[in-house]
Amino acid sequence: MTLNERPRPTRPETRDLTELRALKARQPELAPAVDMQIELVELHRRIQLRVSTPTPAPAAQRQARLDRGHRALELPDIPLAWADAGLAARQTADILHRHEALEPADHRRLVAIVREGADLAPLVAQWYAETADGPATVMPSVSARPAMLDDVLQVALRPFFVRAVEVAERGIELGNWGRPWCPYCGASPDLAVYLDDDHRRLICSRCIARWDWEAIGCPWCEVRDRRQLPTFTSPDRQYRLCACDGCRRYLKAYNAHGAARPVMPAVDSIATLPLDAAAVQRGYVGG
Repeated sequence: MTLNERPRPTRPETRDLTELRALKARQPELAPAVDMQIELVELHRRIQLRVSTPTPAPAAQRQARLDRGHRALELPDIPLAWADAGLAARQTADILHRHEALEPADHRRLVAIVREGADLAPLVAQWYAETADGPATVMPSVSARPAMLDDVLQVALRPFFVRAVEVAERGIELGNWGRPWCPYCGASPDLAVYLDDDHRRLICSRCIARWDWEAIGCPWCEVRDRRQLPTFTSPDRQYRLCACDGCRRYLKAYNAHGAARPVMPAVDSIATLPLDAAAVQRGYVGG
């Protein structure tokens, strides 16, 4: 065998992939969702190898933004190479379509939009601007973006945002943040982790950043009356669903106290799908 014929060494499987495969074995009814998530995780891993190291605003400027109640990162701080971003968006749309999470008509339209990076850039700028001071409040009828593009962007561009946060979190303090939306990119939480019953950490739906927030309270309407905040738990008590009777939204959470592993958003968002179904049956909607 010549040098060129030698097989390339394979990269070790990441823990989230190992956990996803174990979840599929334990709960075969989740297999379709797990298979789609595995493809997305593998896509993100490939994209991460292409993401350059960003040069965000100086730490003092980022801290000043936070102290004024604004997110730390603006779009120029994100290392978005538009050719790579377009590729990520197309491949994400393909995965969602292949697993029937994206309608054929939506898939065709989104692929046409993101085929060229120049077409994608103004839509991403609009999408990101809407969360400059917290989760978007723009009504769907106001936005010119097609249906489902926001969801595709949120998944597809995650590796770029994750890399930006890895750099941007250096040299700043979140101690005085105190808001239920992401201090880095401004998005709403998608998951939470309870360190114990008195300490909750929210996890961003877009960049996976984490920050401390109140253990009791709705991250959207900020109701704090326990009587309006029912909680439901999974049979193994590993997960809980924190609902709000004020705005009828809910947030899923992982119980890390005494757990065998840390929270893994890619895994736990799938493991909690039965809780999503239970919440919908009770008239709640995901945040």
